[in-house]
Amino acid sequence: MDLLKRQKAPIVDEAWNQIDDEARRVLKLHLAGRKLVDFSGPHGWDLGAVNTGRLKHIDHGPVEHVGHAIRDVRPLIELRAPILLPILELDYAARGASDLDLDPVVLAAESVARAEDDAIFHGFAEGKITGIIEASPHTPIEVESSQAWPSSVSAAKEVLRMAGIDGPYALALGIEAYDELTADGEDGYPLRNRIEERVAEGSLIWAPALKEGAVLLSTRGGDYELTVGQDLSVGYASHDRTTVELYLTESFTFRVLEDKAAILLRRLR
Repeated sequence: MDLLKRQKAPIVDEAWNQIDDEARRVLKLHLAGRKLVDFSGPHGWDLGAVNTGRLKHIDHGPVEHVGHAIRDVRPLIELRAPILLPILELDYAARGASDLDLDPVVLAAESVARAEDDAIFHGFAEGKITGIIEASPHTPIEVESSQAWPSSVSAAKEVLRMAGIDGPYALALGIEAYDELTADGEDGYPLRNRIEERVAEGSLIWAPALKEGAVLLSTRGGDYELTVGQDLSVGYASHDRTTVELYLTESFTFRVLEDKAAILLRRLR
């Protein structure tokens, strides 16, 4: 038995298949960071930290004339979102039902995806994670109107080029920015098409975890690294006569290896 303890759950195989498929579907839709950064893993539960190869020196060690230093590592954080499901509903799968009510699975998947991407884009100080936006030294580009998006993306692209950051580039878009860019422009030509002419076709990524605007970043590789120990999985917690408690979990950390590889575009209102 592993840490997920799925064998102890009173859930038929047909229901497990639907649970896993629904979680996978929602995660694929909502996870944006994994589409943009380097991925390392999964390495399993026993990976507790990532070695940075650096030292943190201690000014005053306990023994005179002996230098002391601590190896710098990035610990992995573990996420867990609970899922409560009626056992009777799950049993319907064994009778041929293919439309189980799995709204709690959807909510858990959306929440965990938001937590992972929030750490990637905005950082998570308690987990010793610096995010892409807070690490960037570039002054944000201010987008004054919806029609200014194409020229603003071009300006952002030039900032990255001047900093020595090669493409290809991708544009991660918050919810409002994505809706604005997928709407038709004043001339009936979708703004999305104008943006993809400046970046690359298919490089606009819906990123609901972004709190504002958009982020233009290089996807050449080597700039950002997401390290995963236990990849996203559904595990078993407990059950009573009527309800089973599951959870969606993962362990990960994120590192910015080149802080100049991204720039924020802030939409003015």
